[in-house]
Amino acid sequence: MAAINITKNDFQDYVAEGKGMVLVDFWAPWCTYCRRIGPAFDKIADQYRGKLVAGKVNIDEEPELAGKYQVEVIPTLILFKDGKAVGTVVAPDSKAAIGAFIEEYGNNR
Repeated sequence: MAAINITKNDFQDYVAEGKGMVLVDFWAPWCTYCRRIGPAFDKIADQYRGKLVAGKVNIDEEPELAGKYQVEVIPTLILFKDGKAVGTVVAPDSKAAIGAFIEEYGNNR
């Protein structure tokens, strides 16, 4: 299962008022590195299914969300827990790095 697309219209439901963990990938279609890490993000969505929701926010379509969370470099992944941002990683280099980020911030915060 690939990550879900999150817009400003459903961000509140999935993230801000959500229970549990939500991993959000702020990206853009023109970003070469975003496209390269995308398949790893989708594998994380599958691997952590039932433990977290994995979603993607296209910053070109949702600049307000990118601004609200001070996303200046993409890809930026933000882990939310019960509606609060608990960790951020910029340009992770692998699926393993994303998994380590989830484990560190998802379990210890």
